[in-house]
Amino acid sequence: MKHVSPLLLALSLWSGTIAAEPLQAHAAIRAAAEAYLQTQTRNLPGEVQIQVGGIDPRLTLAACPALQAWLPPGAKLFGHTTIGVRCAMPKGWTILVPATIRVSLDLLVANKPLLQGSIVSEADFTLQRGEMDRPGLLTSPQQAIGQTLKYAIGAGQVLRVDMLREPWLIRQGQTVNLIVHGAGYALGNEGQALNDAAAGAAVRIRLASGQVMTARAAGSGVAELMR
Repeated sequence: MKHVSPLLLALSLWSGTIAAEPLQAHAAIRAAAEAYLQTQTRNLPGEVQIQVGGIDPRLTLAACPALQAWLPPGAKLFGHTTIGVRCAMPKGWTILVPATIRVSLDLLVANKPLLQGSIVSEADFTLQRGEMDRPGLLTSPQQAIGQTLKYAIGAGQVLRVDMLREPWLIRQGQTVNLIVHGAGYALGNEGQALNDAAAGAAVRIRLASGQVMTARAAGSGVAELMR
């Protein structure tokens, strides 16, 4: 058996230690993802619970002193989602970390069938504790009261932003008082509305001369045109 001197053995071991690249702790990656989610969900209504998933223990990454987390395109801040964590260094790396965000809050739920075109009142819904599973869920009565339903919904259905619209101030075919504002003057005229319009929405008006003008719905049967 060939004899190896203690000095050569020590140098060999020392050299191997220097050559070994330090590895990134998975716990630090998960902590960066959780800290990012805590910040991003801070202003969400209701009670937020965050659970960051595990990372494959077989994955080895170079240690990084500058971890950055971000929300990948298409990911969301509720339900099952994915958070990106990158090493912001030359020759860095990127990893996607699974996470679950549960947001419990009071939701507006229809307590009876509601017809298309109905004006929502306080008697039409109740507040029920639920979990956010999609964007646009209504959480405050002020978001719904006085709004008009775009289509019929059933009892027990959670109200969403895309179900509602502002009430029409101007209806198609209605005679509209058109006010034209200019520098130091305001002129009035009448015409026929060519489309429905809610507050602030554009409405096309045909005047008696046949001219069609586009104005802004400003009140019930009133439109304004700025010049």
